[in-house]
Amino acid sequence: METATDIVLLALLAATAVGLVRIRNLFAVVMLAGIYSLLSAGLFTVLDAVDVAFTEAAVGAGISTVLFLGALALVGHREKKPTRTGRMQVLPLAVVLITGAALVYGTMDLPPFGDAANPVHHRVADHYLEETYHEIGVPNVVTAVLASYRGYDTMGETTVVFAAAVGVMLLLGGGARRRRGGAAPASESESE
Repeated sequence: METATDIVLLALLAATAVGLVRIRNLFAVVMLAGIYSLLSAGLFTVLDAVDVAFTEAAVGAGISTVLFLGALALVGHREKKPTRTGRMQVLPLAVVLITGAALVYGTMDLPPFGDAANPVHHRVADHYLEETYHEIGVPNVVTAVLASYRGYDTMGETTVVFAAAVGVMLLLGGGARRRRGGAAPASESESE
């Protein structure tokens, strides 16, 4: 049953990706990107990575979709026709294929997925399960791992999401100022 669920989710992800590439209406692209993130969250859940699934659903399907919709309010919903044709389209395809091949090659040395002999099942997991309460004092192992053992990692992820949100808000605010004539809004004391 789990294999069938994986196959269905992967097929839906592939169909959504094809739709993303083929559709020219940017509103539909934003909606499909949100669906893709939600399907990815479902796949992460099936793979027992619930914390990653939660982050993907919240950031990928939630926040990103809202930010994309805000950007669409500024730029419109139709894609512009490409001005360049021919040789320039081959270079991005070559970069994507070379990068993809390098990533696939990099996974060749990974241990088989789900194998009971994998190192993660014998060193780290046992230590977390047995020693977390004594070392950290938190009864929930997942909370202790994310907040203590991986505290710097979690703080880094939060910082990246915050910086991205601030950057998008600054970009959206700059676009609004340019449409009003380029000047920053006057303060209340200057307008009186």
